[in-house]
Formats: sequence, C-alpha cells, structure tokens
Amino acid sequence: MLKTLNSALEVLKMFTREKPKWGGRELANEMQINHTKIYRILETLENNNFLFKDPVTKKYSLGFAVWELGTVMYEGLNVKQLIRPILKELSRQTGESVFLTLLDKEEAVTLDVLEPENKVKFSVSVGSRAPLYVGASYRSILAYLDQEIIDRILTPERLIKYTNDTMTEPDELRAELDKIREQGWARSQSEYTEDIIAIAVPLFSNKGIIGSITVSGPVYRMQDEKIMNYLSLLIEARNEVAEVIDKYQLQLNSSN
Repeated sequence: MLKTLNSALEVLKMFTREKPKWGGRELANEMQINHTKIYRILETLENNNFLFKDPVTKKYSLGFAVWELGTVMYEGLNVKQLIRPILKELSRQTGESVFLTLLDKEEAVTLDVLEPENKVKFSVSVGSRAPLYVGASYRSILAYLDQEIIDRILTPERLIKYTNDTMTEPDELRAELDKIREQGWARSQSEYTEDIIAIAVPLFSNKGIIGSITVSGPVYRMQDEKIMNYLSLLIEARNEVAEVIDKYQLQLNSSN
C-alpha cells in the first residue's frame, strides 16, 4: 500500500457530517501525524480541489472534486432499478410531478422525473440544471451547505430573476434558508415556472446533504390541505431513497 496515498485518504475520511471542518494543526494532533506532513497532504488536496481552505479561518472543508466524485457514484446507482419505483409510487399517491435532484458543485441537476398521466404538466427534463437559490428543490439543498458556499451564492450579481416571483434579495433568502432548516422542508411558488407550487425535502446520505426530492404541480391543484398531506408522503419517500443510497454506500465500502 502507498503510505502517502493512504494517509491522504485517511485525511479525507476525517471530514464527516459531524466534523466537516478542520484546522491543520488540529487535524495533525487528532491523527497524530507530523505537522509538516499533514500540511503537505492538505496543500496537495487543496490544489486538486478535494479540499477548500477558508481564506479567513484557515480551516479546511471538502472541496468540489469530492462532490463531483459523489455525483458520479450516485448516477451509478441505477436509478430506474433502485430509486425510480419509490418516486413512481410517490407520483401515484399525490397525482403530481416528482423530481429527484442532486447537488453538483454550486448547482443542482435533475436526475429523474416522474410525471402524472392525463393531467396538465410542466416540462423539467432529466439533466437540467438550476442555481441553488431558485425554488424549493434547490433551496432545500442550499440550506444545508457550508456557510461560505451560501455566502458565495447569495451575492447580488449571481441572483437573477427567472420570473417576477423569483427571490433575489439576499436577506430574504437567508431568512428562507433559516425557515427551511427549522421546519425541514421548503415551499416555493412561481419562482422558476409560472403558476407552479413545489414542496421539497432535503436528501441526505451518511456523508451529508446530497440533493432533494420534490412534489410539484399547478397552483389550482396544490391547495394547502393537499400540500400538508403530500408532505408526509414526501418525507416517507425521501427516507426510503436515503436508505437505498446508504445501503449502496455500505456495499461499496465493503467491496473495497
């Protein structure tokens, strides 16, 4: 086994949901590794985008290269075989469109779409991307990202209106993210597509936030009473999908 590579992988494993940030000396002391060696590893991982170093706190967190690898892995889950039946059942129960969205860098990508038959629909295609501040599907992911990523996204020059109802005020968006974290789900109306209401819940793996699951439909069908009924179904489906993903990760780790 290559000792340096093994040490680098062990360093990456230290960044967990419970402890997503580390200082260099703190990490060296915890792992009982020479400070010079740990900083060489951290610098190499940072240069290759596996780690991000906060310019103010000097602490490290997982970088976008990790997210990219994670996205490749989740795309390899064979969604139609493992996850699609769960989404299909949710669409049947609600009679509305259902979306599986995954985090990719500082955007979200639609990985799967289930739409009801014989009803008015709206078109969101598999593979479509959107910024993380627009609408319930995306804000339910943004709410659980590191603060430096949130700050970077919620800058005025990046906040573009897609409709007249798109939230683009940073303070309003921050308050909305607080609300999402407090209640555990997001709601939006006409922010990305006119006259559409969406409710979404964040999707976690054992490594943290990875995406969201959404139920969405026209305003005239998505009354408040229905939304609250749909929410319990949505949470149940999210938990089933998360269980599938965690089992897949466990199998993957066992085979390595």
